[in-house]
Amino acid sequence: GNRPRFVAVTNLEDVQAVRCAEFHPGGQLYAVGSNSKTLRICGYPKLGDVREDHQTYQPMVLFKRTKHHKGSIYCLAWSPMGDLMATGSNDKTVKLMKFNADTSNLEGEEVELSMHDGTVRDICFLEDTSNKSSLLISGGAGDCKIYVTDCATGTPFQALSGHTGHVLSLYTWGGAMFVSGSHDKTIRFWDLRTRGCVNMVTPCTVPGTRQGSPVASLCVDPSGRLLVSGHEDSSCVLYDIRGGRSVQIGRAHV
Repeated sequence: GNRPRFVAVTNLEDVQAVRCAEFHPGGQLYAVGSNSKTLRICGYPKLGDVREDHQTYQPMVLFKRTKHHKGSIYCLAWSPMGDLMATGSNDKTVKLMKFNADTSNLEGEEVELSMHDGTVRDICFLEDTSNKSSLLISGGAGDCKIYVTDCATGTPFQALSGHTGHVLSLYTWGGAMFVSGSHDKTIRFWDLRTRGCVNMVTPCTVPGTRQGSPVASLCVDPSGRLLVSGHEDSSCVLYDIRGGRSVQIGRAHV
């Protein structure tokens, strides 16, 4: 039938582990960060030109910076408008940069944020629709705080406390809401309008028990109704946010 086919288009290899890869909102580029401290922005062909017998090849590297951080690049994110990029590292810093989509280059002064006291594990941008400004959310190890930075001024202005373990994952689905997943086995929902945590969930990862597991990754569907969480015990939980209950628990094939 009409089952989608997976066709490998480009193939990029690094000498060390690749930690993060994210598509630009415009869709024609993606960025890759690795343990070799190298940041790359890559292009790829029009997918309409790709046939099923397509041979993978090296992507067009439009921008490359070695030693972008003093440590491994653990995470990266693009702003929804696509004009900003941020990266986080185990050197405990976040770098915020302007991106020019016409030249596919990072331009101007980069802002280095050093408020974290541990590895920065995940970052995401929120578009503050009230005054059209971008906010950067970052979390990680150390004091387990989640920081909110005003991208226009490059100033962190809020530290959100609550998690008692490293923050491993952040996700936003538009508006002023975002979620965080932590090594403390909890998922917290945050609303920047109320300046705090509005809900906390500890997904049960073993049916019939109350057992949880560190939350390694998170995703919320665009309507904000369903949350899916990936856990370190290789389980996956689908959670009904409005109903306040787990719908499904799945296990990866190990």
